[in-house]
Order: sequence, then C-alpha cells, then structure tokens
Amino acid sequence: MGINEPLNRKLRMALVGGGQGSFIGRVHSIAACLDNRAVLTAGALSSNPERAKSSAPDYGIEDSRAYTSYQELIESELALPEDQRIDFVSIATPNHVHFEVAQAAVKAGFNVVCDKPMTYDLAQAEQLLETVQNSDVVFALSHNYTGYPLVRQARAMVLAGELGEINAIRSRYIQGWLRDSIESDDQKQAAWRTDPTKSGAAGAFGDIGTHAYNLGRFMTGLLPEQISCHLKTYVPGRRLDDYGTAVIRYENGALGTVTASQISHGRHCGLEIEIDGTKGSLTWHQENPNEMSFRRNGKAHQILVPPPEPEYQDRMGAGVCRLPAGHPEAFFEAFANIYIGAFDDMVKRAAGQPFDGRDSIYTNCYDGVEGMYFIQQCVASSGQDAAWVPLRHEAARR
Repeated sequence: MGINEPLNRKLRMALVGGGQGSFIGRVHSIAACLDNRAVLTAGALSSNPERAKSSAPDYGIEDSRAYTSYQELIESELALPEDQRIDFVSIATPNHVHFEVAQAAVKAGFNVVCDKPMTYDLAQAEQLLETVQNSDVVFALSHNYTGYPLVRQARAMVLAGELGEINAIRSRYIQGWLRDSIESDDQKQAAWRTDPTKSGAAGAFGDIGTHAYNLGRFMTGLLPEQISCHLKTYVPGRRLDDYGTAVIRYENGALGTVTASQISHGRHCGLEIEIDGTKGSLTWHQENPNEMSFRRNGKAHQILVPPPEPEYQDRMGAGVCRLPAGHPEAFFEAFANIYIGAFDDMVKRAAGQPFDGRDSIYTNCYDGVEGMYFIQQCVASSGQDAAWVPLRHEAARR
C-alpha cells in the first residue's frame, strides 16, 4: 500500500510558529511526521523575520521555503504549482495569533491543524467556524490528550454502555511551574501565557483547564448545561488566574468538576480523570497513560493496558497503538494520533471523497468553539461570585 493511498505521496506541511525557544512547535513537527505520512516542507517560524530565517535549519526547511511571515508563506505557496505547494498549515503560535493565521489559511484553501485554545476569544472562534463551514478544508485542533489509546478505549466503553448511565466526571490538571513569578524574568513560555493581551481572558483555566474539560466531553459525549466557576490568582502581580475550580451540570443530570492549578509545588503534567457510571467507574492519569483502572462493585478491579486485552479489543483503542504490549506509548504518539485522524480526512479531500468535519474522532473547529465558550463562561461565572451560567453552545456535538 502506498503512503496516503490513493495519493501515494506524503502530505506537505507548513509550520507557523515554533521558532527557537518553542516547545510546542517541535512537538507538532515530530507528531506530524511520526508515521511517515507527512513531511515538513515550509515554515514561517517566528514573527521576527531574522529569527524565522535562522530557525529554519533546525527543522531542515530549505531557505527558499523559510518565510518571514505567515502572509508571505500563504502567498508564496499559492504561487507554486499544485504538485509542489503545501497541503496543510500547523499553527504553533501564542493564542492571540491563532485566528488570523487560521482564517487566512482556510480562505486560501489549505487544511489546518491548530494548537489549542483555538482563538483568542469566542467571537473569533465563531467567525472562524463560519469560515471553515463555508470551505471544504480539514480543520483539526490539537487537544492531544484525546489521542491516547486508553482515552479512546474509555470513550468506546462509555458509548457502548459498559459503565451504564454516567453520574459524575472529575477531571483536573495540576502543575507547579508557575508557583513563582518567572514571567517577571522574561521566561518565554510564562511571559505570553500570563499576558492577557496574548493568552486571552483566562490563565491556567484557558491553558490547561480546557484540556481537563475537553477530556470529559470526549470520553463521555455528555452535553453540558451550566457551570459555576471560581478563578483565583495567587502569585502577586500576575494578571491572569493560576488556580481555579468549576462545577458542571450535564444534560443527563450528571455532575462534573474541573480543577486547574499551575501553582502546586512539584507537579508537572497531572492531568487526571475519573468517570462514575451506574455499572462501573474508570480512572486514567496522563502521567501513567498506559494503565486505566476499571472498577465494578463485587468484582475484581481491572487494570487495562494498551493494546487492550481481547475482551476490550476495540478499534478506538487498539487502532491507534503502534507498539506491542509492554512498550510504552505516550505524549508524541498521542499527539500524532490527532494528526493521523486529520490526515485520513485530508487524503479523502485531496482524492475528491467526502469526509465528516463535524463528527470526527479528532477535535475539530466545533470543539474549538466549545472550548472558547467554556473559557468565556468560566470567567463570567467567576466574575459573578461563581454564579451558575449557561455552558451549552449551539456548536456542541455529541
């Protein structure tokens, strides 16, 4: 079988952002190319033209395709013959730049993989969704934790009714890297994430709380109705929240909690989720991603591992495993699973075949609007002393 059959070639990738000092840009490039289905061909790696050019050799991008702005990238790539120009743009910039790059790329007819949160605010997200709906492009959002095999397996088990009716979701993402005011020392990642002009209306809740919320939505499919949220800023002088907790009421009567912290000593990437149903409960921890506990009263507790045992063999879990049992798969592989889902649809689009950009296994533009609505409503609720506010957006998908 050829690569990306029936195209029989690699998809050509452009990276916007990801210049020297970036973490997530390198992750995008590795994840996209992990399965040999894409090649990084072009880039506009920094808003600083000199840094954009000097960063290109780090990625193996030829000087002729190392652009000094995303505008130059799009214009120059459109001028190339179709068999040479890029297929998709990956966006790995600070939040306030996502919209303008994504909007331009979609209007130019390029597929997009965008880092989360999708835009700076909800108005931009809704406008971008309208642009995507009026196009035929593939749009994927890198909520990468939904790519872990056991997260996919949990979703399959929940949707198959193995947990019964879902009563409760407890998700949290606990970090400690912003315990001190390192943004005051111009630490690059901290500086923009704590700057409301670049990050948006929320800090920790916008950065990692969105992951915890999205994970519950993905694994259960439950639609939210209302949210009550408290956001706090503990580090003196910081302009955005560094801790927060929220309670969510779901459509079926279930309750959910989301907690996000970036000020907890010694914590790194403590994304955890527990789901309680009438027939059983699941627990998964991102820092130990290759084990998931499944508990039922009166029965022995089970530890599921990827690829799942035959009793739980399901394409949603086993289909995204690359290695035999006992060989741990983790962050890069999960991130790559977002890409391979998007690649499947990009290939269909290029071959003139239909694809479903709304009900996709990868997080999409509709999910991105939900995420921005979540941020907006958390900030609104917290500003009203944790008053209950609506959380169901019309873009929500089951």
